[in-house]
Amino acid sequence: MAFQMTSFTDLGLSAPLLRALDTEGYATPTPIQAKAIPHVLAGRDLFGCAQTGTGKTAAFALPLIERLLAAPRQRAPRRCRVLVLAPTRELASQIHDSFRAYGRHTGLTSVVVYGGVGQRPQADALMRGVDVLVATPGRLLDLVGQRLADLRSVEFLVLDEADRMLDMGFIHDVRRIVDMLPRDRQTLFFSATLPAEVRRLADAMLRDPLEVQTAPQATPAETVAQSVFHVAKSGKKAALVSLLRESPMDRVIVFTRTKHGADKLQRDLAKAGIDAAAIHGNKSQNQRERALAAFKAPRPPVLIATDIAARGIDVDDVSHVVNFELPHEPETYVHRIGRTGRAGRTGEAVSFCDPEERLRLRAIERLLQRSITSRNAPPAGAEDDVTETEAGTERSSRGRNRGGRQGGHQSGRQGTHHARQQGGGGGGRSRRGRSRGTTATASRPVAAQAVAAPVPAARTAPGAGGNGRVKRRYRRGL
Repeated sequence: MAFQMTSFTDLGLSAPLLRALDTEGYATPTPIQAKAIPHVLAGRDLFGCAQTGTGKTAAFALPLIERLLAAPRQRAPRRCRVLVLAPTRELASQIHDSFRAYGRHTGLTSVVVYGGVGQRPQADALMRGVDVLVATPGRLLDLVGQRLADLRSVEFLVLDEADRMLDMGFIHDVRRIVDMLPRDRQTLFFSATLPAEVRRLADAMLRDPLEVQTAPQATPAETVAQSVFHVAKSGKKAALVSLLRESPMDRVIVFTRTKHGADKLQRDLAKAGIDAAAIHGNKSQNQRERALAAFKAPRPPVLIATDIAARGIDVDDVSHVVNFELPHEPETYVHRIGRTGRAGRTGEAVSFCDPEERLRLRAIERLLQRSITSRNAPPAGAEDDVTETEAGTERSSRGRNRGGRQGGHQSGRQGTHHARQQGGGGGGRSRRGRSRGTTATASRPVAAQAVAAPVPAARTAPGAGGNGRVKRRYRRGL
């Protein structure tokens, strides 16, 4: 039976919240909001399997604000009533912005704390006591260790993007934080995917939870036109330059697998006369905020991003996503292309696949249960290039990655202290080989030199994960 939409008025929200929603332009709740809000208001624990774009932030922020208003309490120094844990600075900032927007007529206070910036202003804000604290795990543990934050009065806990907490090695930190909280609390737990370790963590944290599983309002296969260019690794830069110059694009995110790769690609595009900005864990918080602000401007640069850093990008009108390198995890591909085709719009996702990435492309197509439209013919012998040795290497890589997921809290113990010093972030330095782009001559179109076929002008019709070393890179400075 189809899910029956309702209105925010029917969900039992008070006038201050309804006024704020009207100001934000929201009239109809998303499925996860309509399912979750009544049960959160009733005090139930919640387990939500929900991806970016489903409206999950409002699904927990609105009812928690309502519950705070229903039982007002005096604020105590260094304490909070609602604690929200998020894996990255950008996501924490956006959750904080949502609480401020929805609570603008309530008088409630909120603070966000994360690493990469000075802690004194954060500690000063906590000293007065707050209603809502949004935090990355590393910075929060630093503040608790210095007795600048006290978690003994937490009544409501939200854990957002638990799978990314696992990927980044923060599950051990999350367990430490949860052990500091009162047992008599309401817990809301969200994850886009359900690896076994995430399920075990949820089972340990939740009491008789309501389970809500929902896809985005429309799946990427329905709203995003997906296509792939088969191109040699050495020709990817030239193919990207040609694509950006020859195709009509408004706001573009280009994904790379590594921080070094993002910086190098930014320099290469600048040499080609294309304005670009990079966002990744080695950038300072001010650099990242400036890059995001420029990306939201009327004439945005091309934004080059790594996967973890991009989780904090919340921009509705991204027209194109380009996978400069295919991810190791097929699910990561879905997260990437979900940055376009949002809020009822259509979008386009273009991928560059070199011969060594053919197995990754096949894995993505198996997950999607459909083939991705090829914009050019694979190079002759490309199928033969995927030898049994390469296939074994790829399987081994995926096995190491699954091991990292299952045991993320174990491996995270070695890196989380340094990650806390960096402020809630990513991994160690990459020691992988560096890819080198080639510069094409002007006698032929750049994409034609790169892929032996010109970039077609017509758009394709809609509908037509990293290994252990990568995860260690994520533990530094996100």
